[in-house]
Amino acid sequence: MPALDGMRILDMTQYEAGTSCTQALAWLGADVVKVEAPELGDPGRAVGRTAENGYSAYFCNWNANKRSIAINLRSDAGRDLFMRLLPRFDAFVENYGPGVIERLGLDYETLKAVHPPLIYARLKGFGTHGAYAGFKSYDMIAQAAAGALSITGEVDGRPLIPGPTTGDSGTGIQLGMAILAAYVQRLRTGQGQRIEISMQEAMTYFMRTRIALGGEWGTRAAPRAGSGGGLPPVGIYPCKPFGANDWAFVMPITDGHWDDLCVAIERPDLLVDERFADLSVRVSHEAALYEEIAMWTRERTKHEVMQALGDAGVPCSAILDTAELHTDAHLAERGFVHAIDHPVHGEVPLLGFAPRMSASDVPLRRAPLLGEHTSEVLGDELGLAGAELSALRDAGAIR
Repeated sequence: MPALDGMRILDMTQYEAGTSCTQALAWLGADVVKVEAPELGDPGRAVGRTAENGYSAYFCNWNANKRSIAINLRSDAGRDLFMRLLPRFDAFVENYGPGVIERLGLDYETLKAVHPPLIYARLKGFGTHGAYAGFKSYDMIAQAAAGALSITGEVDGRPLIPGPTTGDSGTGIQLGMAILAAYVQRLRTGQGQRIEISMQEAMTYFMRTRIALGGEWGTRAAPRAGSGGGLPPVGIYPCKPFGANDWAFVMPITDGHWDDLCVAIERPDLLVDERFADLSVRVSHEAALYEEIAMWTRERTKHEVMQALGDAGVPCSAILDTAELHTDAHLAERGFVHAIDHPVHGEVPLLGFAPRMSASDVPLRRAPLLGEHTSEVLGDELGLAGAELSALRDAGAIR
């Protein structure tokens, strides 16, 4: 059975931070019903859109395994439908901008009065109180406010924008964990609760190592370390055929790794070279050491480098690009790449979810079209059908 079989979530999230939370819960087996505005739905449907008409690849990557209902919450009839649905669900999740939920009249106290055991989860850029509470936020705003940009870039260069969107999705996963904790607590006590998470605060969780090792308890700013981290020969090395992503990241950080590296590249002379005797002198001769290793990597592809050094016990990876992730032999062998048939995109590959549970199985399903399950959900939950649904559609309350 799915691990979260029976857990039900009303999902009023958009873009990525909130949708990543509810998608993770759906992938663990929760029934996630996404509540969208009838006109355009989640604005994430249009991110990166070309001709997909509200069903972009971005949306499909963050909304798999959900159902979509389109309700006009600004109408009396739509709001009434929402309030009638609410008691049939365990949790409500939202990540709208500051003040939006309050203007819709869907604050915690209002929903709690209708459904006292409700788990009410909110995701905000800077939280709901404090000097920045009214500020809008997106992923990179959260990363900038949490220090991630300050530690990214070359040693003497300006701050750079990191590639991964952990300000959004990393916050969403932490919110998902909090919802699960609240759900377990409710199973024991019968009581619901309000959950709030700040993107800025959540992002600092991914900063803890650099804060701890470079910040001296907040008395100094952790420095940018470039691509090597100040631990030569750790670094990014060029590989054949020298395309944009033909590089390998090599990370020998122990004396044993160093020994294994020298043997693997058939350079035992480096082991007795006084310039590279230990880390302290390697730092002084970093450029020379880099070139010694780069001479070896330039004669091989990044996959050959990864295979040779991995077999030798040296931490290393080819720098895979986003296209290669979908065709990587290792990920394919592990069943991590799924073929999903979308109404607009056709059959396309979609990366899976990392947690693997021996007693829980949840097949990956495509993201829903806008309002695709409106009639189904309202019929199953509220017994509405036929003329009633037609009347609600004609009144603009649903789509």
